[in-house]
Amino acid sequence: MNWNNDIQKAQYNQTRRDFLRTTTKGLGAAAIGSLIAPNLLSGQPNSIPGSGGVLKALHHAPKAKRIIYLFQSGGPSQIELFDYKPELMKRHGEEIPDSVRGNQRVTGMLAAQSSFPMVGSKFEFTQNPKTGGYFSNLIPYTAQIAEDICVVNSMYTEAINHEPAVVFLQTGSQQVGRPCIGSWMSYGLGSPNQNLPSFIVLLSRGKPDTQNLNMQSWGNGFLPSHHQGVQFRSGADPVLYLSNPDGIDRTSRRRELDYLERLEREQQAVWGDPEIDSKISQYEMAYRMQTSVPDVTDLSDEPDYIFDLYGSDARIPGTYAANCLLARRLAERNVPFVQLYHMGWDQHGNLPKDIQKLAKSSDQASAALVTDLKQRGLLDDTLVVWGGEFGRTSFSQGKLTKTNYGRDHHPRCFSMWMAGGGIKPGINYGQTDDFSYNLAENGVHVHDFQATLLHLLGVDHEQLTFKHQGRRYRLTDVHGHVVKGILA
Repeated sequence: MNWNNDIQKAQYNQTRRDFLRTTTKGLGAAAIGSLIAPNLLSGQPNSIPGSGGVLKALHHAPKAKRIIYLFQSGGPSQIELFDYKPELMKRHGEEIPDSVRGNQRVTGMLAAQSSFPMVGSKFEFTQNPKTGGYFSNLIPYTAQIAEDICVVNSMYTEAINHEPAVVFLQTGSQQVGRPCIGSWMSYGLGSPNQNLPSFIVLLSRGKPDTQNLNMQSWGNGFLPSHHQGVQFRSGADPVLYLSNPDGIDRTSRRRELDYLERLEREQQAVWGDPEIDSKISQYEMAYRMQTSVPDVTDLSDEPDYIFDLYGSDARIPGTYAANCLLARRLAERNVPFVQLYHMGWDQHGNLPKDIQKLAKSSDQASAALVTDLKQRGLLDDTLVVWGGEFGRTSFSQGKLTKTNYGRDHHPRCFSMWMAGGGIKPGINYGQTDDFSYNLAENGVHVHDFQATLLHLLGVDHEQLTFKHQGRRYRLTDVHGHVVKGILA
């Protein structure tokens, strides 16, 4: 090999045009790589390039990159919405058979009730000719996207009261203190968007007199605190304490944070507390969010046809419809986990009237979100989940009249739907008995549901763990199986 000749060519014969021609692909690849994975060339030990998560690599090919979880807090009645039961309507008013009720646990609210008359839904159902699924006339918009969603009618849980049931679905434990799904995602996968939190929470109310939620539902538990959900609010300041005080400009804020980090690093060298790293991370995220949050929460650039798609409430900040539209904007910016909580589904009495309000406030916007994601090419890698913490009883709570009834909590079976992100569309999975009181086929436990969510993200639920107090914990505890029957 003639080294002198090669060196001479490099020094004298390589023109500017030759350089650009021969290195275009390399420069282009580097540029694309920096956009896809900002830290790819930085030398930082990020798990999945550019993410900040702890996983070295995904356990298998993912189907979903992000999740939008539309949590309907209070326990929507499956009997009024998805689980069509003509036999229950036929035997309306009859006492529920002991063979059906068995020795299942009931809440303390039924302690003084001596009669348990069965009550069928007073709302009409329509069967989709292609999917075979039934949809109540309370949810006409959801019925229109039947071919895009998978309805699971065989969900079940052990929790029978609201707070432990909500916490169980979100964290895998009925007791508070465990990390929720969004925190596990943030911890394991990180986020490709460095200017917005990896886990964002949005709250809305279907009616004013609703039970409040425990913030543990979006808490980080024993994971580092920067993995907790960040709540966005309606109003001038979507995130509390994000705006600079009067007299503090962005340059001053940057200088303050730099000095603060130097102090924090000195403390870290002495104490070795990982929470110091979390605080530094949160301060830096807040600084970046001062410009990114106003941009994403400003809906003024949305065209009228989008507002029409989501419904008139989409123009009112803080409503469920506005939050669904905001969730789509966050998905466009690659926020990995967006959790919407819509409160008000707890109908122990006056159910026929109240459930109409809640269904109306949720139905159009939920369906619009799926439609909007689909038309933008985002549904294929975005998993949308709709459902509450448990179902409702087949018998009436309190007095049954011709026009009114209520339903108590029922953990043994309830309905949920999912769309996009690797879910098989246009199917109905699982069945209940003729009274929607017991499971009949393909039960899906809370832990199975959680294992399936992680599977769709490319994560083996048994391998994403965190050591705490001498034990390795995971979202699914020591349970859970992937529900393969609903996977595309």
